[in-house]
Amino acid sequence: MHQKKISRTGLVLSEIGLGCMGMSEFYGTVDEAECAATLEEAVRFGITHFDTADIYGSGDNERLIGRVLRPFRDQVIIASKFGIVRDPITSVIKGVDGSPSYVKQSCEHSLERLGTDYIDLYYLHRSDPHTPIEDTIQAMADLVKEGKVKYIGLSEASAEDIRLAHQVHPITAIQSEYSLWARGPEKEILPLCEELGIGFVAYSPLGRGFLTGKLKNINSLEANDLRRNLPRFQEGNFQHNLLIVETLEKIAKKKQRSIAQIALAWVISQSPHITAIPGTKRRTFLEENVQAVAVKLTQEEIKSLNQLVLPESVRGSRYTQEMMKQFNMNE
Repeated sequence: MHQKKISRTGLVLSEIGLGCMGMSEFYGTVDEAECAATLEEAVRFGITHFDTADIYGSGDNERLIGRVLRPFRDQVIIASKFGIVRDPITSVIKGVDGSPSYVKQSCEHSLERLGTDYIDLYYLHRSDPHTPIEDTIQAMADLVKEGKVKYIGLSEASAEDIRLAHQVHPITAIQSEYSLWARGPEKEILPLCEELGIGFVAYSPLGRGFLTGKLKNINSLEANDLRRNLPRFQEGNFQHNLLIVETLEKIAKKKQRSIAQIALAWVISQSPHITAIPGTKRRTFLEENVQAVAVKLTQEEIKSLNQLVLPESVRGSRYTQEMMKQFNMNE
């Protein structure tokens, strides 16, 4: 597995990491034994970057990561996130808190669940509209001084917040959704990251599984699968968006690769400072994803993909309008 120095701060991550959210929540039934085996297999494949957050499974995801990766702690980069707040009883998401006191409280809880003395990469999960970003980042910078956090990141942040945050303390990574069907970061965020020397971590680089070609019908998703509520997966939009998969399938056949491998190879080819964290809870899909690093797309093939999968060809927004508003996000 190729390792990339993603930013001027010096952090090195595996070109493909592992998004761990689905191992605890949001994507249907979970087999914890298979999830643990997948994490261990990832280490054997040379993956060093493991991404979690305090809200995933209401802390259960951090506990799983901490327990399984403990024997490999000095070999891996654990990234976690804070800021999205859930009701402690109902687990319903209430909003975002980036206040300095909450920053420090959240970090202590994450350290305890992860069973570690430090978090390698600590993200503000979403910007808090009620707390100046400078105040949040200063509190995170204090955690760096205390040795509890090594590097600071922002997730789904605006260009303005990134600039303001970077003035307080060097930002190592920006995490946002980025894939062939989610090209939003290309307009402002990716150029800004290049300008400031900040790495970019692409989450959902396979379009939440849609860009693998394995999803053919919305009814194949379990009742408790988050995707059932997302606009791009709704009936009508789903069928229209399958045209994108058909386009990828033609290129994949020519390259003798899977659709997922082509989609992943496209993401990591966009910049030397981009890494991807496709999420999976199964070893089979993990192995397929890892092999994407061997796919070499020519400039002509990249140009062709850019033209064939245009933003306007995708039907439906990434999230519901309610979710976009709740998390202070732009499309």
